[in-house]
This record gives sequence, C-alpha cells and structure tokens, in this order.
Amino acid sequence: MTEENITRIYLEGKELILIGTAHVSKKSAEQVKEVIEREQPDTVCIELDEQRYQSIMDANKWKDMDIFKVIKEKKTTLLLMNLVISSFQKRVAKQFGIKPGLEMIQGIESANEIGATLVLADRNIQITFARIWHGIGIWGKAKLLLQIFASIFNNDTISEEELEKIKSQDMLNSMLDDFTVAFPRLKVPLIDERDQFLAQKIKDAPGEKIVAVLGAAHVPGIKEEIKKEHDLEAISKLPPKSKAPTIIAWMIPILIMAIIGYTFYANPTAGFQQTLSWILWNGSFSALGAAIAFGHPLAIVTAFLVAPLSSLSPLMAAGWFAGFVQAYFRRPNVADFETLSEDVYSVKGFWGNKVTRILLIVALTNIGSTLGTVIGGADVVRLFLENL
Repeated sequence: MTEENITRIYLEGKELILIGTAHVSKKSAEQVKEVIEREQPDTVCIELDEQRYQSIMDANKWKDMDIFKVIKEKKTTLLLMNLVISSFQKRVAKQFGIKPGLEMIQGIESANEIGATLVLADRNIQITFARIWHGIGIWGKAKLLLQIFASIFNNDTISEEELEKIKSQDMLNSMLDDFTVAFPRLKVPLIDERDQFLAQKIKDAPGEKIVAVLGAAHVPGIKEEIKKEHDLEAISKLPPKSKAPTIIAWMIPILIMAIIGYTFYANPTAGFQQTLSWILWNGSFSALGAAIAFGHPLAIVTAFLVAPLSSLSPLMAAGWFAGFVQAYFRRPNVADFETLSEDVYSVKGFWGNKVTRILLIVALTNIGSTLGTVIGGADVVRLFLENL
C-alpha cells in the first residue's frame, strides 16, 4: 500500500501515524480503512469533538434541542453557524454525490472493528466559535453574520477549484477562509490553536501505536506542534474579557441618555424629538429584522417595543425577547426537528422551518437594533448640536 498522505512520527516510545485526508473523498475513506486494518493500532484519533461525533452517531439529535434554552444561554448565533456549515456540507454532497466526513466515519467504524481505543481529538466546536467571536469587534461580528446569511442565499454550484480547496481543508476552514483574510488574527483560534490541541491529544493518546485521521491542512501544523507541550485547558476556555468594550458598551447609552436629558432641560420640544427619533429608528429597524425573518406579528411588535430600551443596556438584546415570543406562539414541532438537517440546505427551508426561523428572528432583530442604535444615536446627537 502506498504511503502517500501518511506521515510517521516516532516520539517518546510511540509510533504516531498521521493520515492526511480529503474531507470529501471516497479514496481517503478507503485509505483510512486500509491503514487501520494493516497497522492494528492501539488507538485511533479522529478530528472530531464530542458534539460532531454525536451528530454523526445520532442523526436525530436535533429532536432533543430545547430552543428556549438555546435563546436563554445566548447560543443562537453559534447554533446558526453550525446549521450553515451543515447546509454547506449538503451542497457539496448533493453536487458531487459524496458524503463529507466519510473518512471520519470510516475511522470510527474501523476502530470499533479492531477493538482500538477511539479518541475524539479536536477541540469543542463551540469553544472554537466562541474564541473566534471573542476575537472580533462589533463590526467584525456584523460582517461575519452577513457572510453567514450570504452563504445561505448562495445557491451557485461549487467550482472544481473550490472543491479542491474543500478537499484540503475542513468545512469550518473552507467557509471562513475569506473572513480570515479580512481578519488575519482569526487564524489563531481557527487553525493554529486547533493544531496545538490535536497534536497534544494525539501525543497523549494511550498505547504505543496511534493512528490519527486528520484533514490534510492540519498535518503540517501538527508535525510542528507535536514536538511541544500545550496547555489544553488554556486554549479550551474564553480569554478574560477586556474591560474597555464593557466600559464603552455602558458609556454609549449613558451618553445618549445624558444628551436627551440635557436637551429636555434646555428645550423640551427638542428633547421630545430626540426621544421620538431614538424610539422610531431603534424600533423600526429591529421590527424590520423580525419581519424579514417572517416573524409572528407579536414578535415583530415585541422587537419594536423592546429595542429602544434594550439598546440602552448591554445586558439585554431585542432579539432575545422577539425570539422568545416567536417560540411561544410558533413553537417548533417534531416534524421541524426531524427535517432540520434537510431544511438548512435551501433558503426556503431555512425560512420555513420553525426552528431556524426563530434563530433568524433573534439574529436579524439584533442586527436591526444595532443599525437603529447607530442611526438613532447619530440623530440624537444632531438634534443636540442644533439646540446648543
């Protein structure tokens, strides 16, 4: 059997066999099977975390999701990103008749067949998303969300060049490739830290012979990082938040309220105009976001009423309230969860499924509220300056 795409490392009495796979290639899956059967390793490491492993092993996992809990724990954006990646995978599968991640499934099956220990070697995808989210400012977050929505609307066929890129990267890397060009520092949580995490997990795996099934893009980094010791706990949690964003987040609403208060004192009519402007800009854009997501009428009304107040507190977001109202009046049923994995493939499905519609309402309402805050705040300042 050819040693192509295979890297052997001898370290601390262990033989580490790294298989660099293409994530959308049947040949890669066949090679994984051949290598594991021939080498009979003590342990097989795969580039999956517990969440993605459960997704593969339990196709009905969506049925157990508590949408109210997702909103309450502020995980709607992370879940939306997961679903968009799933949509991207299905586009690839449908166009080329291949199943993304087939080599990982083969690694799991082959490990079970020979009785090898199975190690889930990748970092929790939620931690990766959270560290990416933490590493960009408010405009970066807005740009990332816009890119996510753009990928939903993008029904173009995938070119051969794009397919080759997908083959050498994992789905997450492929989807965010353009974004990392605009924000180079995101390469650290997206690629570098995962290389470190994977390397340490492979090195610490039990047994003397270890086979690791990896995306080809990670192999060069792992070859370098495996020579070092890495603190997995340090790269598995959010870094401490800087106080500056929190201070700014509170200073802006305090400044807005102070300006309106002073204007009311100097000119009550102008103060009333400021208040009305703030309410209309915030409420209208927030309600527009909920309406674009085809929200329940009461969810749209909630977005309008809550946004002017939630924009004055960093602890609240209009989208959460609108999402709760939508979930209450349009509660997802079993069928919505059963068809979720298929519905995320199309724009019609994304907007039609009650689960994803709730997520869209939360996200679009918050985006609208942010735009309303910027425009409404600027109008408040304009009226203040005119009445000095």
